[in-house]
Amino acid sequence: MREIIKYADSLEISVENLQIFLLNAPKMYKVYKILKRTHGYRVIAQPAKQLKEYQRKFIKIFSQYLVVHEYAMAYQKNKNIQQNAEIHKNNSYLLKMDFENFFNSITPALFWNEWENTNPDIFDEDEKNLFSRLLFWNPNIKRTKQEKLILSIGAPSSPSISNFVMYRFDKLITQYCLDKNINYTRYADDLTFSTNTKNILYQIPVEVSKNLSLLFGNKLRVNNSKTVFSSKAHNRHITGITITNNNKLSLGRERKRYIRALVHQYKYAQLEKADIQYLKGLLNFCKSIEVSFIHSLAQKYGNETLKNIMKE
Repeated sequence: MREIIKYADSLEISVENLQIFLLNAPKMYKVYKILKRTHGYRVIAQPAKQLKEYQRKFIKIFSQYLVVHEYAMAYQKNKNIQQNAEIHKNNSYLLKMDFENFFNSITPALFWNEWENTNPDIFDEDEKNLFSRLLFWNPNIKRTKQEKLILSIGAPSSPSISNFVMYRFDKLITQYCLDKNINYTRYADDLTFSTNTKNILYQIPVEVSKNLSLLFGNKLRVNNSKTVFSSKAHNRHITGITITNNNKLSLGRERKRYIRALVHQYKYAQLEKADIQYLKGLLNFCKSIEVSFIHSLAQKYGNETLKNIMKE
């Protein structure tokens, strides 16, 4: 119990009080739904304030063990969706895949299996059980139901845990792709592959499935309905960014139209406070992806309008 003692000391509480707290921790979540972009809902489980603090502390203390692959582009310092797209922009052929119910498919069993393959003999079984209760959510509301712990969308520790769980997968897929001159990145649950070699990407789904089975026993699955092959003959989109036929990053027509509409509403005082904050984020995003679009907005709506939005 050496590591749990060190962890409890960092929180300035006794091991006994920590154990009592963790007994109910998997139920200490506020659950709500948000609409997905396409159809259905995404369930967000947000931990209580104290539990969030405890989860952040775990990540801080044990971060040296939570290795992340260099081509995992989400939740990492100095990495973002722009850099993710940059890696693929000069390649003609593109494959996009994503996982089905990614965060909620990650269980303590998957996490500790990857942990033992990377960091053996650090935690004993009692510590693993306690830390599982710290890091994973129980979606079963009724106490009579059997406890089922899964990773939640909404916990501050979940991004680090998910990236760590995928480390060996990322490593295997990267090596396979390097041997075939294919670029690979993963942004959370989005897998992107690109190359200038025609038809070679059709081999990738089989390789992905093989490695998921090898590492996770198919507990993590690809959402086959979202597997998309594309090329310069069609629109190429990567995590919300469009790649033009001259290999430039673009916001895409639909997003530009949406941003114009929001700026128009702001100019005529028709935008609510929360939407203004969202618009500010979009404009900052525009500056990093396609600054020429900012210039066109300034010409149409005036520099003063854009300045006022950023001051809000």
